[in-house]
Amino acid sequence: MSGHGAPTAEPVDCSDLRVAVVAASWHTEVMDGLLAGARRAAADFSVRDLEVVRVPGTFELPVVASALAEQGYDAVIALGVVIRGGTPHFDYVCNAATDGLGRVALDHTVPIGFGVLTCDDDQQALDRAGLEGSKEDKGYEATAAALHTARTLRSLRS
Repeated sequence: MSGHGAPTAEPVDCSDLRVAVVAASWHTEVMDGLLAGARRAAADFSVRDLEVVRVPGTFELPVVASALAEQGYDAVIALGVVIRGGTPHFDYVCNAATDGLGRVALDHTVPIGFGVLTCDDDQQALDRAGLEGSKEDKGYEATAAALHTARTLRSLRS
């Protein structure tokens, strides 16, 4: 399982940070789990200012993440899921989302929580969605990583 060897990091106070989540709309059950995990992490990290924006699909995540970064958010969490099909479409969407979100992070110096599931089948996505019975909670993990990174960037800038 991909969670093996993951670091354990306790929540830190992020009550002074502006945080946004941009979430795709495809695969409703999985997306609801990812978004719930992101909200749980935001609560654990004492985030007071959490904006949630929905987009049609994973391909649209980078452009909206970029707009949110431009608006001064301290961290942006991108949540999406792409399930492999029988065409190369899977590869194009996954590559575009990954490259685009990485570019947003570097261009704006804003941490982007990468909560994009790229799975071979529905069960793999459900196992990572943070739902009851899931093995992992990638929405929570992506949010926690972005918040820790935002806290680190804030300390480097002071």
